[in-house]
Amino acid sequence: MNAPQSTAPRKRVAVLISGRGSNMEALIAACADPAFPAGIVSVISNRADAKGLERAQAAGLSTTVIDHKAFAGREPFEAALSAHIEAVGADIICLAGFMRLLTAGFVTRWQDRMINIHPSLIPAFRGLHTHERVIEAGVRVHGCTVHFVRAEMDDGPIIVQAALPVRPDDTADSLGARVLTREHQIYPLALRLLAEGKVRVEGNRAIIDAAADDITLINPPLSA
Repeated sequence: MNAPQSTAPRKRVAVLISGRGSNMEALIAACADPAFPAGIVSVISNRADAKGLERAQAAGLSTTVIDHKAFAGREPFEAALSAHIEAVGADIICLAGFMRLLTAGFVTRWQDRMINIHPSLIPAFRGLHTHERVIEAGVRVHGCTVHFVRAEMDDGPIIVQAALPVRPDDTADSLGARVLTREHQIYPLALRLLAEGKVRVEGNRAIIDAAADDITLINPPLSA
């Protein structure tokens, strides 16, 4: 006998992008399932030419451009961004290739309700060009991380990580393509865990309720 589906209202999600929106598409696909505990209410880009806007529109989602260049500084831009997010009633913000550093004030406003995905096993290899740097450093294990956003770049309590081996013949492109596949798995997982209320923050740690104790390549596992 199947367990009854939750009658709790779905969490409302705003997705912020600057480019093609690959991880956004993974979130769109997850949210298309009526049983998924979250739904996307707005896709926002700071660039009018972001390809992800077309992908979001094709999925029937509402899109908005808030061009950072139209504002005299980061704070006015973020004020407009926050006003829109509040207007659409978003509970959670997902950064999906959003290429703007956010001020401490904005991060504090959305504390523990804003998550990001980064193509490395943070705290290692924060910043850009992670795959090239991993290969250059001779690292044997690489991966990706979904974490709560903090004011420092690519920092914050870790929700989900996925790891994979670096092959001897890997290039930045081949390694990046394999990591991206894992990103598309763990971002919807992290959003689901957060939307279901299974994540709590204690200090610098994100604690997953009822997570498996064994170490897997995706931690927590997809079944969490």
